[in-house]
Amino acid sequence: MRSDIVVLGAGIVGICVALHLQKRGRAVMLVDRRGAAEETSFGNAGLIQREGIYPYGFPHDFGALVRYGFNRTIDAYYHPTALPRIAPFLWRYWVHSRPARHAEVARKYSKLIEHCVTEHDALAREAGAAGFFKRKGWLKAFRSPRERDRRFAEAELLYRDFGVNHVALDARALQDLEPHLAPVLSGAIHWTDPVSVDDPHGLAHVYLRLFERLGGSFVQGNAHSLEADGAGWRLRTARGPLSAAAAVIALGPWADVLTQGLGYDLPLAVKRGYHMHYRAAGEARLNHPLLDTERGYFLAPMRQGIRLTTGAEFALRDAIKTPGQLGRAEPIARDLFPLAERLDTEPWMGARPCTPDMLPIIGKAPRHDNLWFAFGHAHHGLTLGAVTGRMLAEMITGEAPFVDPAPYSAERFGGSAA
Repeated sequence: MRSDIVVLGAGIVGICVALHLQKRGRAVMLVDRRGAAEETSFGNAGLIQREGIYPYGFPHDFGALVRYGFNRTIDAYYHPTALPRIAPFLWRYWVHSRPARHAEVARKYSKLIEHCVTEHDALAREAGAAGFFKRKGWLKAFRSPRERDRRFAEAELLYRDFGVNHVALDARALQDLEPHLAPVLSGAIHWTDPVSVDDPHGLAHVYLRLFERLGGSFVQGNAHSLEADGAGWRLRTARGPLSAAAAVIALGPWADVLTQGLGYDLPLAVKRGYHMHYRAAGEARLNHPLLDTERGYFLAPMRQGIRLTTGAEFALRDAIKTPGQLGRAEPIARDLFPLAERLDTEPWMGARPCTPDMLPIIGKAPRHDNLWFAFGHAHHGLTLGAVTGRMLAEMITGEAPFVDPAPYSAERFGGSAA
């Protein structure tokens, strides 16, 4: 088999890259070892986070660091045995999360985030996927007035600097929006610009069907068998050998396995996370996705039920599941919203691919012709999938990218060659 371009990795980012390339007249093969969107893209909070200008940083608050040190929180947990391996990454992550550096990161990140809803809308119109999108925004809820007021002030700055819209809700206004919540919250920020997706896995499959209708092909194969073939690339698939003139690595948390084999030393790590679905008890209804900020878990109404998601687990990518955060979150979530029985046989776990400066890696591979990178999106793979797909396709096909790609280049890490 031959194609113009092979895209390795059929998560939401890889699907969007492949779709945008196919729309531009390239013959594209999309390759994954499993079905489409069955890894990291299968489970997430389902948000297209237009408000997510500041990517999730490492805490600098002393109290938070002390809590994390005891390793009993819901929003962050670490495997002690993994610390020697991930400590260099965590140190660089902490440095980039310092306030001045974080603000600099946000200015670069905002150029991607500002297009996240409009780019998904464009693909959804073509794919017939608009029914997956819910335009109610989401709620960042607070238990203490002190935390509420501090976050209200931050939201005002975000509006001033980046034009992100919100509504500040006191306890009564929040109860009016969500009458089935227990009256234990002091208020919430209602982020009104983001869009929620009630089945991220289903959305990815509708995008994939559009890619196939346009002539693209999806095949199972071993992405890590990629090797140079003259001026192009070849790899093994379930349908036999595949040759392509160019390749895109969009393997999410597994990207480093392939990039290291090709001679790159990129500072990648993972944050793992878990989810579980529940039936809402009786006639209870959750109208908006909601973050219980001080407890560190998220509730989202999905087609599969109410999805409870946890924060970040710092561990080695392939370590055994340890869904302790989910177990700690469940009784607290039940006290806030009437959850009935679990609907999944076991917790789902995924791994978010992260860089220490919190920016994704998008663009040409520094040392290879016809090799391109699209990974490292951390918590915002769904949010930035459509933006990344368009931007990288424009770069590959020689168009002027609609977003300046320079801040996201692998070359920013200097010694990217092993």
